[in-house]
Amino acid sequence: MSADGTDELLALRRDLHRHPEPAWREFYTTARLVDELETRPLDELHVGPEVLAADRRGVPPDDELDDWAQRAIDAGAREDMVDRLRGGYTGLVAVLRRGEGPTVGLRVDIDALPITEADDPEHRPADAGFRSENEGYMHACGHDAHATIGVGVIDAIAESDFQGTLKVFFQPSEEAVSGGEPMAKGGHLDDVDYLLALHVGLDHPTGEVVAGVDGFLAVSHFDASFSGDSAHAGGHPERGRNAVQAMATAVQNLYSIPRHDDGATRINAGRVGGGTASNIVPEDAFIEGEVRGETTELMEYMDDHAQRILRSAADMHDCEVAVEYAGRAPSAESDTELASLVAAAAASTPGVDSILDSDDLGGSEDATYLMRHVQERGGLATYVCVGTDHPGGHHTSAFDVDEETISIAVDVLSGTIRTLDDDPAGIA
Repeated sequence: MSADGTDELLALRRDLHRHPEPAWREFYTTARLVDELETRPLDELHVGPEVLAADRRGVPPDDELDDWAQRAIDAGAREDMVDRLRGGYTGLVAVLRRGEGPTVGLRVDIDALPITEADDPEHRPADAGFRSENEGYMHACGHDAHATIGVGVIDAIAESDFQGTLKVFFQPSEEAVSGGEPMAKGGHLDDVDYLLALHVGLDHPTGEVVAGVDGFLAVSHFDASFSGDSAHAGGHPERGRNAVQAMATAVQNLYSIPRHDDGATRINAGRVGGGTASNIVPEDAFIEGEVRGETTELMEYMDDHAQRILRSAADMHDCEVAVEYAGRAPSAESDTELASLVAAAAASTPGVDSILDSDDLGGSEDATYLMRHVQERGGLATYVCVGTDHPGGHHTSAFDVDEETISIAVDVLSGTIRTLDDDPAGIA
């Protein structure tokens, strides 16, 4: 291992990359991070049910969770730790207490995506032997690097003269925008004075840092299930109630929701389906969709219209519809006062050659729940982007992280945290 621990961090990142797990199934990831962090001089390490509010969205059925838990154990995760995470209570909070001073939080996410990773020799994880071993899933957004950076920041602060408390939130289920809310409500964020949330890349190159990302679109994911009655499509079509017709009507009309003059809005029917055979009037159909808005109010405007359209489409075709929310996140804004401290730390960090005060995300992120939770209690929060050269772009099979980014991010974030022990905003 190198003197600064870089080799150990790179080994951790690659191990996490080999074992990607989607939302609420991050059993191996959580257990592996616990193993790593138990070797650090932490004061507290809270795991799974200890860090999440009980009300969670989009948790898979028990049999699917059990399959992923066993997969984690087979990959080498400690069985006793996996048992503590049963029910999909994944994630953890690491706490380092270093005397009187402010409480600083760092939020990193840990889940992966349902994407099959590239296997050609030009894809570095495949060539270097750390391609995903969970076929059909991969870290296509850098969360393996985020988790690793969280560990690296703990190391850097533990070795520094920082005075205060550091809490690192290793959050599950960001890709499903359903992990931020229960983690924000889990209690460990209540005393945080300053919160830094992290993402790598976002189309910014290695060496560039965005001190305060804004432009978060509030988002709400929905699952709409249409039900009717089957019938013989040739012999007695009039006896059926066609759920696919209801679904198709809804899809068409969802895209007709009027835009709003207060700001940007979005609608997407991302996955649709139904029916069983060409000669059967379909009795079941579904839409997995989402609405977004430049503000939380605009997202709610889109959601109100979407719910009305789903019900009306079902009524038109004499069907029923049941709608469940799968994930949801509000908008948020980075605090410029805290972002300016990130920019100052970045300016003295080796490897950083470009600093942007702000930039728009142009998408959604449930770190906004944690940011707003801190801000509503009088604290400051900012969402930091540390650029990385990533072939293929986010959420693609060829995505990868320039591993130089890990040490840059650790230095920028730990440098910022060290400046906060004097509580520059007078919050603590």
